[in-house]
Amino acid sequence: MSLSKELQTLKEFQCNDRCVLSVYLNTNPADPDQLKGAWKIHLKSGLKRINEYITASKDENEMKAFKEVEKRVVEEIEDNQNDLHKGVVIFTSENPVLWSVHYVQVHVKTSFHWENHPVVEEMEYMYKAYPEAGIILPSFGEVRILDTAMGFVNDELTYSFDPNLQGWGKRKKADSGNHNGIGSSKVDALEPRLKENLSRFYKGMGEIVERLKKECGWREIHVAGEAELANAFAETLQEKPASCIHKNLNNSKSKDVLHQVFEK
Repeated sequence: MSLSKELQTLKEFQCNDRCVLSVYLNTNPADPDQLKGAWKIHLKSGLKRINEYITASKDENEMKAFKEVEKRVVEEIEDNQNDLHKGVVIFTSENPVLWSVHYVQVHVKTSFHWENHPVVEEMEYMYKAYPEAGIILPSFGEVRILDTAMGFVNDELTYSFDPNLQGWGKRKKADSGNHNGIGSSKVDALEPRLKENLSRFYKGMGEIVERLKKECGWREIHVAGEAELANAFAETLQEKPASCIHKNLNNSKSKDVLHQVFEK
């Protein structure tokens, strides 16, 4: 299920009484407030405050429901504490059953909510900033494609082109530090035959990108490369890309590409 569809499902989820625990936890090791695993303290104190609130209400059924989801949340995060990224978002309920976990690579503001519905406003804001998106990095010798969502690269493909053989092929998960695309080559400086072959290559790649957009559920497409190459590729797309960055990022690591596209 795509993240957009999951968010819609969460927005429609509701129970008669308070039964849904929504957890937003900042686990970013680069955050000064998270030194020495401070997230553990924040997790414990946030859940404790809800526990005290329910205890004061003296509702045994509500307390039982909370204890069940609290235990599951703590176990989930502790079991994955060696693989945490910037943040964790969890929506859970025991009856009716709900279990939605997201380890994200974007900033999360710690908060805890106990309501009769998932509190998804912050998640929606994060998703709006980092939706499912395809990042296309065209160069003269290849086109690199990143399938991304919420600050993560889900998959990476590289399509290489041999202008002399007029052939091209796909490589998966290429080493981001070893791309052979000649990004500095100027389209106008190419021989007419090579320029024609490059144009044909980009046109074919444009069709592949449109297919990937549907398959991956991309809400946006971003293009980045040398000005002439980026513009030439953008023209092959059915819709104008969300951004067209005139900068060669083909040899950049995936996380650096994400920063250049979404955080500048």
